[in-house]
Amino acid sequence: MSDAVKSDHPDAALVLEYDLDAPPAKVWRAVTIPALRERWLPDADLAGAEPESSIAGEEVRYLVRDSEPPFRESHVTFRIEPNEAGGTRFRIIQQACDVSEKLPRPANTNCCLMRAA
Repeated sequence: MSDAVKSDHPDAALVLEYDLDAPPAKVWRAVTIPALRERWLPDADLAGAEPESSIAGEEVRYLVRDSEPPFRESHVTFRIEPNEAGGTRFRIIQQACDVSEKLPRPANTNCCLMRAA
């Protein structure tokens, strides 16, 4: 098991990498079947129960939301590939969502206003 390097940039992805004894097909089921996923990644932590994107047997991406204010969201991608030992290399990549997309515009934006004709 090895953890990726931590970055000083707040928008950088957090990458964790694990080598598991289980075959890739079994890990894929644990990541994508809701009843199995619920044991280690509860639906309550997800912004939506359905994945944002998926490449069958290789990668699945979910939107995760913090359970406490300010309820930050991040994209979590699970990558699965066979390793040299016959098991699975399992990567978890977490990337924070762009906070500026979700912030309301300030009342005084200092931009030009359309004028009535």
